[in-house]
Amino acid sequence: MAEAQHTIREEIRGVLTFVGTIWVVYLVSLFLPAIDQYGVVPRHLRGLLGIPVMPFLHANLHHLISNTIPLLVLLILLAGSRARSWEVVVLIVLLGGSFLWIFGRPAVHIGASGLISGLTVFLILSGFLEERVIPLLIAVLVGFLYGGSLLLGVIPRFGSNISWDGHLCGAVAGGFVAYGLTLGRRTRDRPKASKLQYPDLPKL
Repeated sequence: MAEAQHTIREEIRGVLTFVGTIWVVYLVSLFLPAIDQYGVVPRHLRGLLGIPVMPFLHANLHHLISNTIPLLVLLILLAGSRARSWEVVVLIVLLGGSFLWIFGRPAVHIGASGLISGLTVFLILSGFLEERVIPLLIAVLVGFLYGGSLLLGVIPRFGSNISWDGHLCGAVAGGFVAYGLTLGRRTRDRPKASKLQYPDLPKL
């Protein structure tokens, strides 16, 4: 995984700004409710805009509050990891949103739940892939806090107004990002094989 020299204290402002922006967008939506229609709409061109926008849109105050606390906790844990936090967030949002646009049910999908699922899987999987004490402790903590919610959130609920497919696509994206970044770090850190030295031989 890409090394990052940062601390929670250094990144807390960015975390609060990100979550604060989600709240500002919700307040704007109270006066402009039409913006909630700009979520991910699978297999529709206008739904492509929803891929980066989806985490900022929420249906109601309960939806927003239920996402705010886990999102804050997961972003703070991510800030304390070795990963480049905002690179991880962007990759999960774009990849998870793309999966949802391709495979999701016909509906307008909004909310940060997909990002939450993605961050949960990312922190758990990268913690075990890193095989280091701090990432492992973070993985265990995240699994304890959100493992059950993650499993329940990705179970198919056909006919439900809960975007379980958004949760599932976010979780898959988190797994891909964890594996891809960890594999990339290991490749960069692996010592390069020295070139074989051959003795001078006569040319034939």
